[in-house]
Amino acid sequence: MQENKNYTGPLIIIGLLFFVFGFVTWVNGTLISFFKSAFGLSNANSYLVTFAFFISYTVMAIPSSFVLKKVGFKKGMSVGLAIMAVGTFIFIPAAKSESYPLFLVGLFTIGIGLTLLQTASNPYATILGPRESAAQRISILGIANKTAGIISQKIFGGILLAGSVAGAALSSKEQLAKVITPYLILTAVLVALSVLILLTKGLPEVSEEQESNEENSSNTTKTSVFEFPNLVLGLIALFCYVGVEVIAGDTIISYGISLGFSSEEASQFGTYTLWCMMIGYILGIVLIPKFVSQQTWLKLSSIFGIIITIFALVTSGFTSVLCIAILGLANAIMWPAIWPLAIDGLGKFTKTGSAWLIMMIAGGAILPLVYGTMVDYLHSAQNAYAVLIPLYAFVLYFAMLGYKKKSW
Repeated sequence: MQENKNYTGPLIIIGLLFFVFGFVTWVNGTLISFFKSAFGLSNANSYLVTFAFFISYTVMAIPSSFVLKKVGFKKGMSVGLAIMAVGTFIFIPAAKSESYPLFLVGLFTIGIGLTLLQTASNPYATILGPRESAAQRISILGIANKTAGIISQKIFGGILLAGSVAGAALSSKEQLAKVITPYLILTAVLVALSVLILLTKGLPEVSEEQESNEENSSNTTKTSVFEFPNLVLGLIALFCYVGVEVIAGDTIISYGISLGFSSEEASQFGTYTLWCMMIGYILGIVLIPKFVSQQTWLKLSSIFGIIITIFALVTSGFTSVLCIAILGLANAIMWPAIWPLAIDGLGKFTKTGSAWLIMMIAGGAILPLVYGTMVDYLHSAQNAYAVLIPLYAFVLYFAMLGYKKKSW
């Protein structure tokens, strides 16, 4: 009973951090359209926003684990927030100097801090409460994440994209000046949170023993993490999943504008995707594993994703936009469903496998760039969504057969 009492405070803090993840991550869709307008970018170049942000996960996934071993998880979260504050502050000189590359440096720096923060905070979702209810806690934290995303898109969409129809009359410098005040406020909030985490006494330290008790008992004959087909195929599945999630969430505003919707109207489309993801999380909390297994949900989500993508390709106007938003429902439970299937049976290689899985967030860096290049090549933001079909198809293969493969 004593332990249960202690979970509430720490879980609120972790929930707050997941809120921060969502607030910072899901503003990217707004920034893509904003920078495209302010700098006159091609579609491919505008998606360098997601590339700069998500590639940091690949660069920092393994270094993060070394940093956390040195400073501990609690200090690691504080350091992560401080690094994010440096990244948001870089937006100020970037706006004043009208430098798109400097904005990308800021986004990359935010991503580095976020990688450290996520690597440190994710284990708490498992240890702060009974292991059997960890999936529920992850879904609740996911709701906090998406709620923050909806709020950030409302706020930043309102500030950065409002009045953009008349934006042609604004100079690049005047448009970019809109960034300064919100990012100064965001920097101050991140610094305050960094100090708060450092001073909080209610947050327990995650010990190596807590994480590693089960890791040393199996797979002593294996010499490499790549000897586990379920992991290797899981890495590809996670890469595909992160790609489809980021494409569905971060391209929808630009897609709406390409169809003729005003920037102000289109700025709200990203929130539709996040609302659909939240519905998916709530369904996951209610239905998994009582009524449906995670594997079955992953299969159904992949099939649903393929069907809705086809509808997005063959319909027009707002109906097509709505189909892209509904993909949020297909994507919601994919992360927690793929992860345990990919690391199943890894034993002492679990930590290494987990680091590789984090690196697959690179799907969010590379696949939106592929989408943007296809938009430029096909001259159609709608037809470029065809790239989603093979990505969902691979996740479906993993959910049906790939995760069962235990040897090459």
